[in-house]
Amino acid sequence: MRKLERTIAWGSGLALVAMLGCSNSHRGTEPASRTETEPAKSPQSYDANNTGRNAEDRNSAQPTPGDQNNNPADLNVTQQIRKAILDESNLSVTAKNVKVITQAGKVTLRGPVVNDDERTRIQAIAERIAGPGNVTSQLELETPRS
Repeated sequence: MRKLERTIAWGSGLALVAMLGCSNSHRGTEPASRTETEPAKSPQSYDANNTGRNAEDRNSAQPTPGDQNNNPADLNVTQQIRKAILDESNLSVTAKNVKVITQAGKVTLRGPVVNDDERTRIQAIAERIAGPGNVTSQLELETPRS
């Protein structure tokens, strides 16, 4: 009797799998993803701390951390700036996570900060290390969460 019960259970399982496979036959008429049907948002419509801004990074000519040069001089500049930012005791966690990208001695700062004071302090740190005229700040004020 046990062998018969196992056979019935096995057959029922196969029938269920076959039915589930057939029920997805209408998938060809649906869009591949939800984002294909949603209107594209402009980069300005995202908050500075919204991960949706990452889409702008993929389609922009602006440097991203992936563009960081791997030569020793540029890595050293980025490391020194990053260490100096982390050593600042009065910066928010948000500010301590800004992106620092160095290419041929030119530094780009990107990401959100809580206020203008943080933006100014981070820019000053970068200029002290990279030199005046070698820093481009694209730091943005974080939008308060509701």
